[in-house]
This record gives sequence, C-alpha cells and structure tokens, in this order.
Amino acid sequence: MIFITAKFRVLPEHADRWPEITADFTRATRAEPGCLWFDWSRSLTDATEYVLVEAFRDEEAGGEHVRSAHFQAARRTLPPHLVETPRVVNATVPQDDWSPLGEMAVREDGTDNG
Repeated sequence: MIFITAKFRVLPEHADRWPEITADFTRATRAEPGCLWFDWSRSLTDATEYVLVEAFRDEEAGGEHVRSAHFQAARRTLPPHLVETPRVVNATVPQDDWSPLGEMAVREDGTDNG
C-alpha cells in the first residue's frame, strides 16, 4: 500500500473550521475504491496543526486519487487556509492494513500480556 502522513498548518482563523473546510474532499477521497483510509487528527499541542493519515491500495490507486476532480479542487481551495505548504511522508509499505502493536498487546479479557 501507499502510506502517507501529512501535516497541515492552518491559519488560526480557520483552524476550528478545518474539518468543515475539508469535508467534501474527505468524503470524496474516502469513497475512492482504492482508498484504504483517510483520517484527520488535530494536534494536542498546536491547535492550528492537523495531521492527515491516509493509505491507498497501490500506486495505481494513489495516482487515481491525485488525478481526481476532488483532489484538483482541493489543490485550489485548501491552500488559502494554510500558513505554509503541507509537509509529507510518503512510503510504500508491504501490507494492506494496520498491524497489531505487539509491545502493547491486550488480551481479550482486557488485561495486558506483560
């Protein structure tokens, strides 16, 4: 899969509305057949920073996303709300879902395995 994490620094006057500002883009991306997930989180230490964690089935699905009409619209509509160009980490990972974090495994009864 293509695994992408991006940091968006939003102008303070738009930070509380960022989920609303990105709602159409988020909905359309999540509906893409090759999208595995597309999730926003807000920083606990900087209210103007949002982190996007997204994954696509493969390079073809990632390419379809970048060529989509909603991605092209986001390229025009999102930057005016940002402080700076978003920062990104993009990697190809040989899996298709999240893996369990073995170091913090929880047994079915809710206790740890330590």
